[in-house]
Amino acid sequence: MVNIPEQDAKSTEGRILEAAKTVFISKGFDGTSMQDIADEADINKSLLHYYFRSKEKLFSAVFNYAFQQFIPHIQGILSAEESIFVKIEQIVGVYMDMLRKNQFIPAFILHEINMNPDRLYSLMQVSGLRPQVFVGQFVQEISKGIIRPIDPRQLIVNLLSLCIFPVAARPLLQRILFENNDIVYEKFLDERKKVVADFIIHSIKA
Repeated sequence: MVNIPEQDAKSTEGRILEAAKTVFISKGFDGTSMQDIADEADINKSLLHYYFRSKEKLFSAVFNYAFQQFIPHIQGILSAEESIFVKIEQIVGVYMDMLRKNQFIPAFILHEINMNPDRLYSLMQVSGLRPQVFVGQFVQEISKGIIRPIDPRQLIVNLLSLCIFPVAARPLLQRILFENNDIVYEKFLDERKKVVADFIIHSIKA
């Protein structure tokens, strides 16, 4: 096995993850090869296989890497002493920004839901996301009459789906509704953060 200095290893591994993210976004999981990623990272394929033995392992690593940047922020929002409505606004904003920066995630999630839901569940567990605090606050707000009675799981699914769909379906929606204009669609996604948050808040207010 090749001995690589720790500093160089971290730099190379980070470069591989960034390269893989770029290629997965542009070509999708099925259209990406390990050679494509090696070329994007400007390394040889043997070195790529030293770090990641398969495309599946690399995809999981990129997914986990993206979530590790995202989950602590979300967990901080969930644990903060803020109203449920402020938390919804913040979560929608952070979640949509993360999806836009990591556009491969919606396709990966849909693929894993169908092919290997246990692996996806394990990745999310490792990421450290714990929604129980948010659910507990939600139940308390219901008891105080601040929000109407609704299963908090319905709220979570509504929030996730309203955020993820316009990112996952972008290749089609951008063509159908926006004349395939990237700039206009990006503006639409920026506006959608407020639209989604307002829609959800108004739907649960007592």
